[in-house]
Amino acid sequence: MNVEPAVQSKLLSLAAVDAELNRLAHRRRTLPEQQEVDRLESERTSRKDAAVAVEIVLDDLDRDIRKLEGEVDAVRQRGDRDRKLLEGGTIGAKQLTELQHELGSLDRRQSALEDELLEVMERREATKADYDHAGAQVSKIDEEIAVAERLRDEALADIEVAEQRCRTDRATLVDAFPAELVSAYDTQRERSGIGAALLQGRRCGACRLELDRGEIARISGTAPDLLVRCPECNAILVRKESGQ
Repeated sequence: MNVEPAVQSKLLSLAAVDAELNRLAHRRRTLPEQQEVDRLESERTSRKDAAVAVEIVLDDLDRDIRKLEGEVDAVRQRGDRDRKLLEGGTIGAKQLTELQHELGSLDRRQSALEDELLEVMERREATKADYDHAGAQVSKIDEEIAVAERLRDEALADIEVAEQRCRTDRATLVDAFPAELVSAYDTQRERSGIGAALLQGRRCGACRLELDRGEIARISGTAPDLLVRCPECNAILVRKESGQ
């Protein structure tokens, strides 16, 4: 393909815009602000799981408390019934002895249940403090996520502005090139990421490899308007003399 040297030279401006678009795309993919959001969301999941685990323990303790309270109440009611029978004075000596024995057993049972209930209620109080702390930790990280998301959105907005500027510049540049040249350039860019680069001495500006002397001699012997490519990466090579 034959292209005027001045037009070939302008390919470097197009390549610079495309390189900036590539950098912006890479930045979008590896945005530190997004990584921070991801880290915080992962941390939130862990904290939420911890809060749920404590909540389950709290529910279990509440169930145990209700059960113990029910047992204490049942023992108390049974004791009240037995005491009324004793106070009534209508029972025989044998039944009196049995009731007195039963009341002693009921008192011991009630005392044991109340001690157990107190222990469970103390555990519940400590667990409730853990639950409140876990909830506070979740709320705190929610606030941190909100800040991180705002910073990420601001960074993405900056990238979008820069990308839009590059797309506008690219459209203006592309209009100045022959369609066949743009097609060749875009095909190479899609293949390797770089469509054209400056030949710097013997080094290709795209793949950064040095061409052998024979290849340099061949390129030097071609007409200035002949489009040449790197034998290693196939990028269009813009010779310095193309801009003169």
